[in-house]
Amino acid sequence: MTVPNASQAPAQEQHSNIWKVAAASFIGTAVEWYDFFLYGTAAALIFNRLFFPSFDPLMGTLAAFATFAVGFVARPLGGIIFGHFGDKLGRKSMLSATLMIMGLATFAIGLLPTYETLGVGAPILLVLLRILQGFGLGGEWGGAVLMAVEHAPANRRGFYGSWPQMGAPAGLLVANAVFSIFSRLPEEQFVSWGWRVPFLFSAVLIGIGVFIRVSVAESPAFRAQQAAHASSKAESAPQKLPILEVLRTYPRQILLAMGARFAENGFFYIVTTFVLTYGTEQLKLEKATMLNGVLAATTVHLVAIPAFGALSDVVGRRPVYLGGALGCALLAFPFFWLIETRSTALIVVAISLGIIAHAAMYGPQASFFSELFGTRVRYSGASLGYQLASVFAGGLSPLVATFLLSWSGGKAWPVSLYMVGLALVTLVSVYLSAETFREHLSEPAPTAPPEGAAGSGERREVA
Repeated sequence: MTVPNASQAPAQEQHSNIWKVAAASFIGTAVEWYDFFLYGTAAALIFNRLFFPSFDPLMGTLAAFATFAVGFVARPLGGIIFGHFGDKLGRKSMLSATLMIMGLATFAIGLLPTYETLGVGAPILLVLLRILQGFGLGGEWGGAVLMAVEHAPANRRGFYGSWPQMGAPAGLLVANAVFSIFSRLPEEQFVSWGWRVPFLFSAVLIGIGVFIRVSVAESPAFRAQQAAHASSKAESAPQKLPILEVLRTYPRQILLAMGARFAENGFFYIVTTFVLTYGTEQLKLEKATMLNGVLAATTVHLVAIPAFGALSDVVGRRPVYLGGALGCALLAFPFFWLIETRSTALIVVAISLGIIAHAAMYGPQASFFSELFGTRVRYSGASLGYQLASVFAGGLSPLVATFLLSWSGGKAWPVSLYMVGLALVTLVSVYLSAETFREHLSEPAPTAPPEGAAGSGERREVA
């Protein structure tokens, strides 16, 4: 009987555990996003009063969203460090570490003294813990999506790569659901202790996530690359710092991946986080009304993400992604018009439409970004492009939107223009990118675009 070597990564091996890997990626990522989104919900609804009580409500919210943005600043550092070790030691070994870092930081937020108890030390500690959250999440995404994409059959990478992407709406759904339950407490109890319970609940979820993740196998693409290095150390061994190699070899791909994230990331946090502040502070709607609107739309998100991921396996990553970015631009003004009706049904419609446009980008994103880079630097490259953009897009979008709302005297039109600007950056970036859905993961993305096809060109083997 013939036994295939590691570099051949037999199809039966890839198919046998793909569902297990996809489920593990989904659950682990959902836990991480629960922790990260929980902070955003609390920043929109309660942190201004707990940690910045000396400001008026709008300025307090602005300060709370500033601490929210700090987590995004830390994400590229997490992506660089965990990307380095993920490219050298493997994808699997990094995932439990990122989960533990995120979980411990979130649990500690639930134990924090407020400004009333500790004074200025309270927001300082809050910022430090938010930095830890961002650091953990920065390393999480690259490892989770690569485990799914590198295990998947070549013609199903978009679909299976969308599973860890589904962890984001699942985490948001659970975070908002838990927070919604405790926000129904009498105001005094909610402010005193109710807001803490969702953060403390993270400890249970982290235990479940780590237990599931340790049971999955390392990705076949990484194992094949390690086998190739063992047989050809002189030419194939990676540099000591994969981040330097990816910056030298793939600068164009990193910049285009960053641009592709602007609409996806920025639009998402306006639609799911800033909208809570807009509805409760500006329109004086009940917290439960806005939270329920986000919850209803998030269930749509869970279905739309894998649907668009699967569609990208048929028509390509770029057409699907471009459609989502165009949808974001077209919805920028109608989104707020629908929210301003104060109708619960139309609020759900508005957020759901925004979520669907986001899903058209987020569904194929994991496979799209993974396919831009060669195996030995893929963790570093995909993480860097993804996480650097999060600083300028998602991290700043609630802060920028709140500032624009204050500047305009409560009018939403400047926020809509900002959303159109984000969409234009993404439309241009994806248009200039190469189509990748038929590329082999054992090869690098192109380094020099030929005439008429940006991003595609002569290839060289790296795995």
